[in-house]
Amino acid sequence: MTMTTQRPVFTALAAAAMLSTTLAAFAQAPPPLAAAAASVDWPPAGPTPRTADGKPDLSGNWQPNAIRQNVDLVGSGVEVPLLAAAQAVYQNHKQNMSKDDPEARCLPPGVPRMSTTPYPWTIVQTPKLIVFVYEGGAHIWRKIFMDGRGHDPNVQDTWLGDSIGHWDGETLVVETVGQNGITWLDQSGVPHSSEMKVTERIRRPDYGHLEIEHTIEDPKTFSKPWSFTTHPSLLQGELIEYICQENNKDVEHLVGK
Repeated sequence: MTMTTQRPVFTALAAAAMLSTTLAAFAQAPPPLAAAAASVDWPPAGPTPRTADGKPDLSGNWQPNAIRQNVDLVGSGVEVPLLAAAQAVYQNHKQNMSKDDPEARCLPPGVPRMSTTPYPWTIVQTPKLIVFVYEGGAHIWRKIFMDGRGHDPNVQDTWLGDSIGHWDGETLVVETVGQNGITWLDQSGVPHSSEMKVTERIRRPDYGHLEIEHTIEDPKTFSKPWSFTTHPSLLQGELIEYICQENNKDVEHLVGK
């Protein structure tokens, strides 16, 4: 078997401590920016980089900085307008101590939880395709089609859905549909259905930061659209190989009540 870096999947009790350990392991050489290399401050300061066509360049390695939202959206202050049936599902997840969280079994977290799971990701940007490569969440990727196409009319429910994007001024707008109803939106167990639509509005206000506003619409689960915002920062280093299934210590402890 090929040797890889081993990391356990997160539990609610271990998440914050593991995040600190994880980010420490990433600390490597900074990117090729002279001002950043000469400074002890991180993330580096500077203007928003741009592509040849003048669009904000989102390319780079990013760390989510969203552990609170990943563990407990409601507890972090987000208003989640659950319908009565969905509220009952949510309470059952919480009462059973999140023992059925799919991410704890090394399954992909889905969108928007891919943005809060405490592992970094890389964005590769081209005019007609943007690719997200995730270190965590089953070491998976997303393709954001920027060529003007609509959603695939024959899209099958998948873990990360079908994503199309366009520019709205300085903001990349990504719309994702076609996700299965298996994933949770946080570790506490906020559910959703396969009819969920997620719209991400992604900005790079300066060199070292992103801002991602996530808007969730799902009439089977929520009484109205709702949103939350995360603030990723530039990662000091590179992604590493992480195979969740190789060292998953969570499952044996997920006994619930």
